[in-house]
Amino acid sequence: MTSSSPPPLTLLTRALRLRCPHCGAAGILRSWFRMADECPTCGLALNRHESGYQVGAYMFNIILAEMIFATLFIATLLRTWPDPPWTLLTYGGAALMVVLPLLTFPIAKTLFLAFDLIFRPKGYDSEDDLSPPTTSS
Repeated sequence: MTSSSPPPLTLLTRALRLRCPHCGAAGILRSWFRMADECPTCGLALNRHESGYQVGAYMFNIILAEMIFATLFIATLLRTWPDPPWTLLTYGGAALMVVLPLLTFPIAKTLFLAFDLIFRPKGYDSEDDLSPPTTSS
């Protein structure tokens, strides 16, 4: 991590607030399902312009939705035991697994960006660093 990079906890808390993880500026979301191409304040590329980058954000979204679902499911079981509302848990759980990924989508995207910035800070040029070394013959 470079010296100008914020600490990991700062990156993650800014992301949870739907702000640019690098500088903390608002305005990185164009809509609930779409981020701007770059931060309007610091110019951070929010898409990171790599093939497959979205898959990581989708993975974070599914994990976040499943964690919320599991927490609510277990809390409901513990609170209502020994007679849990199985019908509510069945149909409510199915509805939550459809709705939660939609509700958590921007949070998951900004969290994934923050996670990526922890390991590849702003200024890291992935194309230069990941390309195979050239040999001259």
